[in-house]
Amino acid sequence: MKKIALISDSHGHFDSHLFPHLTDVDEIWHAGDIGKETILDALPKGKVFRIITGNIDDANLRQSFPEEYFFELEGLRILMIHIGGVPPRYAKGVKPKIRSMRPDLFVCGHSHICKVMYDKELNCLYLNPGAVGNHGFHQVKTMLTFELDAGKVKNMHVVELGKRGKYPES
Repeated sequence: MKKIALISDSHGHFDSHLFPHLTDVDEIWHAGDIGKETILDALPKGKVFRIITGNIDDANLRQSFPEEYFFELEGLRILMIHIGGVPPRYAKGVKPKIRSMRPDLFVCGHSHICKVMYDKELNCLYLNPGAVGNHGFHQVKTMLTFELDAGKVKNMHVVELGKRGKYPES
C-alpha cells in the first residue's frame, strides 16, 4: 500500500497549511505549474516525488522534470499530463494517448478545479487536485490524498487549504 498526496499549480507558492498533509504520505505527486524550484525544496524529505512540468515552468524545471509521466504503482498504470482537459472534453491529443496507453488513473492539473470522476468511455479514473497556489481564479486551494493498494484506489480525500491569496508567498 502507498499513501499519495497529489498537488498541482503551486505557481511558486508554498502554503504552510500544505505541509501537515505531506508528512504522512509515501509519495508526493505534483501535476505541473511548479513555478519556482524553491517549492520542491520546501517539500518534506524522504518521500518519492513524481513531478511533471506545466505551461508556466521555466527551462530549468523542464530540464529536471518531464512534461508527462507514465508509471506503474501498486498494480495501477498512471499517466500524468499537466494540460489534460476534463472528460469527455480532453485537451488536444490527450484522448488518443489515454486510449493507446490505457492508464487506470489519468492525473492532470492546469484548470485549478478539483475534480475526480470515472471516465466510463476510457475506463480510467480522472484526477485533478485543483491548485495549491495563490495565482489563478480558484477561490479555495485544494489537493487530494489517497491510497493505492493492490490495484485499487482507497480513502480518497479532498483537502481544502484555505482561500486563495490569504497567505503571503514564500
